[in-house]
This record gives sequence, structure tokens and C-alpha cells, in this order.
Amino acid sequence: MESKPRLAPSLILTIITFIALSACAPTQTQPTPVPATPTATVAPSATVQWFPSTSTATPRLIQVPTATPVQKPGIGGNLVTDNFSSENAWNTSVSDQGNVSVSRNRITIAAKEPDIYIFSLRNEPLLTDFYAEIDAHPALCKGGDSYGLLFRANNNSSYRYALSCNGTVRLERMSVNRARPLQEALPSGDVPPGSPGDVHLGVWVAGSEMRFFLNGRYQFTATDVNLGIGTIGVFAQTAPENRAMTVTFSNLNVQSVGYVSPTPSPTMTRTPVPTSTRSP
Repeated sequence: MESKPRLAPSLILTIITFIALSACAPTQTQPTPVPATPTATVAPSATVQWFPSTSTATPRLIQVPTATPVQKPGIGGNLVTDNFSSENAWNTSVSDQGNVSVSRNRITIAAKEPDIYIFSLRNEPLLTDFYAEIDAHPALCKGGDSYGLLFRANNNSSYRYALSCNGTVRLERMSVNRARPLQEALPSGDVPPGSPGDVHLGVWVAGSEMRFFLNGRYQFTATDVNLGIGTIGVFAQTAPENRAMTVTFSNLNVQSVGYVSPTPSPTMTRTPVPTSTRSP
């Protein structure tokens, strides 16, 4: 009887050991594939413009400055310079209603009752065309109280350049102490609002044209043909609601003016000659 070959014991043991180890080994888990991240689409880059077009500039309107009109033309030499060192050239007075006095290089007008008009005129020279300046110093003044400069004046009539302590300025023609407005009251930042205060008055006169200034600044122009010659003076007037006021004036200077105000040329019109109609 033929015998079958036998496996060696060591080989058998190796096979058994391998089978046992394979049964005990853990099952290997396959990794889950990660979904692919979508790739961002790159936008095409803008084309570089090396010489970009520019908008056409809008031309600006250039304004050529014009010369400031000369407000005080034709001023010449001095006619009067008065520092009020003497009262000889002025009318002075003392009364229960008020007084006018000259001292310490000033002329002072003090009113002591409501609605009192007090003025003082210089006795020379008589003036026609001129430019006058004077400093005014209201010491006691409020509301409708007024003060200022008289020109082309006599004892019965004058032009009155008036400043009120309510901050307005005006022009009047005086006739026997009655005032006729030539320029209604205008508000002005140069008028001292009450007292105490200081202001520099200027009056330019040529023919019928009159221009007015405060602190060197133009205020208004007026025309009038009623008064052509007279002297110069100062005044103060209390309002009906006020009982007293005091104002002083100093540094009067008057210069000549050589100027002819332009006047409009008359327009010539031709009047048609009437014709007669004959009946047949």
C-alpha cells in the first residue's frame, strides 16, 4: 500500500497560525472620497488704457474788473479848517431849553426838553459847491433823537444831513424849522446806535447834486435845486418822547469842488403842422 506524503509539522503550524491571524485582523475601511472644490473662473483682466481720453474742460467766463466809480470827484483846496479853538465864528446861546457852547476844541449842543431843535451856524464863508467833513460824538442820545450837519444854510432855511440814534440816516430841507424829507430815513451800520458814539460825516455838493458819506463810506445821493448858497452849521434835536440829549462836534474841514454834474440832454421833438381840409 502506497503511503501519502505528509506535511511537515512545522509547515502545518505556520499555516494554522496565518489563518488565525487573518481571522483576527480588523477590516480596513476605504476612505470616502472628498468632492472636488469647484475652481473659480478668473475674470479676464481689463485692458489697460495707456492714453485714456479726457473730457474737454468748460471754458470759464473771465470777468474783467471795472474801476470803482469816483464818489467825490473834483475836490480841490481847503476853504475852511476849524478846530473849534475859538467861538468867534459860531453862534452860541444859553437858555432853559438848551445851550450851544465852544470849548476844548469842540462845539457842544445840549437840549433840555422834548422835541427841541437847536442849531448853530458858522458866520463864514458862504458856500456853493464843496466837500465838508466833521466828526460827531453823541454823548447822550437815544431813539428818535437826531443830530448832524447843516449846509447851504441861513437863519430860515438849510439842508439838514441828519443821523438818528435809532441807527438811521436821512436828508431834509428845512424851512422855518419845518422839515421836508428829500431822502427818507435809511438804516446804516455806520450810525452809532445810541450813545456814546463817534462818527465821521461827509457831504459832497456840486450844483443840485448832493452825495453823503459816513466814516468814508458812501450812503446815498440826492438832488434838489431850491437852495444854492449858504453857510455851514451843526444841530441837535430831541425826540418828542425824550427829555434831553447832548452831542459834540469837532475837526471841521471844508474843501472846494470843481465839478459839473451831468444833466440829460433835452430830446428835440418835431411838432406836426396841422393841415386844413377843404370841402369840395
